[in-house]
Amino acid sequence: MEILTSRNNPGIKAAAVLKESQERRKTGLFLLEGARLCADAALNGVEITHFYVTENAADKYEKEFLLLKDTAAYSFYIDDSVAEKLSDTKNSQQFFAVCRQSMTETELSEDGMYVFADNVQNPDNLGAIVRTAEALGASGLIINSGCDIYSPKAQRAAMGALLRFPVIRTDDGESFLRTLKNKNMKIYSSVADSAARRVTDVKEKGGTVLVIGNEGNGVSEKVLALSDYTVTIPMAGKAESLNASAAAAILIWEFMKDRI
Repeated sequence: MEILTSRNNPGIKAAAVLKESQERRKTGLFLLEGARLCADAALNGVEITHFYVTENAADKYEKEFLLLKDTAAYSFYIDDSVAEKLSDTKNSQQFFAVCRQSMTETELSEDGMYVFADNVQNPDNLGAIVRTAEALGASGLIINSGCDIYSPKAQRAAMGALLRFPVIRTDDGESFLRTLKNKNMKIYSSVADSAARRVTDVKEKGGTVLVIGNEGNGVSEKVLALSDYTVTIPMAGKAESLNASAAAAILIWEFMKDRI
């Protein structure tokens, strides 16, 4: 494997700018960092165009190194300064993969339970939500706006779930929800409102969409207008609301516990 030592190498520069959402949208590529996350991509059939690793990291993560070396179209050793340019973390594992974004259409199950992220902005929240949804057996994630699922922070927070879990992206969330309602799927929007239905009382087993709203503004008015029900988490303490990912974990569990 060739060793790259220049931070100005064209391939390194092209990989480094993938930390920016604009470049990810323009190229259809994204950058993963970390031995486990890169290995998850390889094991889940993600197309890996370039693999970059320091020699120390290759020795330390030998199993993942061999997997990526065999999977990637092009593989290179890099030195510490190049790894620093590519890294988005404080304590980098010096293990990187440039991947192609999936264009595969996800088939929707009309009997499934889907989580709809309505303009969730924080990548840590989005990653945690999809990780919880996968762990508890939800059918998939629907996302209409907000955080880019290929954000390095979202990918790390999801710990590989965004590479495995069905994700449906739509530019028109309201139209998409209308289509689901026409398939007799029920739309539940989560709100911080004691007048809403308590989530502990929900016993829905058919096709369901659970909407998680924006961190500051909650579920949008247009999505609320399309909802069949609003649901809330009953709370005894003084807090008026929960962090989006914490609320999502409770809500998804309540919707999934009778399906697991």
